[in-house]
Amino acid sequence: MSQDFGKTRWKRFGLVMVPGIAATAAIGVGLANNALAASFSVSGQKFKVSAQDLQGENFAQFGSFDVETNGTPHAVAISAFDSATIKGMCQSVVSEPALLGLKLPKVTLRLEAGNSDDVNKQVIAKNLLIDLDQLSADAEFTDINIGQDASTLKGSATSNWADIQGHGKPSGPLGFSQTAPKAHLTNVKQTAWATSAGTFKLNGLDLKLYVGDQGNGKECY
Repeated sequence: MSQDFGKTRWKRFGLVMVPGIAATAAIGVGLANNALAASFSVSGQKFKVSAQDLQGENFAQFGSFDVETNGTPHAVAISAFDSATIKGMCQSVVSEPALLGLKLPKVTLRLEAGNSDDVNKQVIAKNLLIDLDQLSADAEFTDINIGQDASTLKGSATSNWADIQGHGKPSGPLGFSQTAPKAHLTNVKQTAWATSAGTFKLNGLDLKLYVGDQGNGKECY
């Protein structure tokens, strides 16, 4: 372990963990004290995302808020990747629609893509941003820096986040973040409020809708 301007830098950081678990307490304090920037409006419904394998370049993670259109805030961890290649991606969401006051059967939407061992036929994303509140995975980071001031983050994904929000990067005394030039996650399971990307190439896209009990067991996990 070596020190870099008073911050911990681990040359290899590989273990079964929730990425960001070391940052949870500090990010939580920052959110509670409005020290981190607020994020964009969301529909108010979470969805599940899973992946067999994710290879990411220029990873960063920091705290923020997503806000529903009715003003309800949700604390989230923003995971940012300048680029990512994803094998076996799955996204699912369950809705219970209503029409003219009538409750309709639930609808389960399941989307799959990138189910190939050929890297050229997997999901490819640029400037990928994921607003999540739960994530589990087997994770390995290269040259990770935990505790970096979020206002000093570099990379196209974090710059894209600032553009989307219409203001600068998160900052302040509790602008806690972590960053790594490379991230490798396997067996990924997460719940998210929003996902955005500059480009999102879904090779082998397969989208299906299930109505009522047809959707039982059709979520990604």
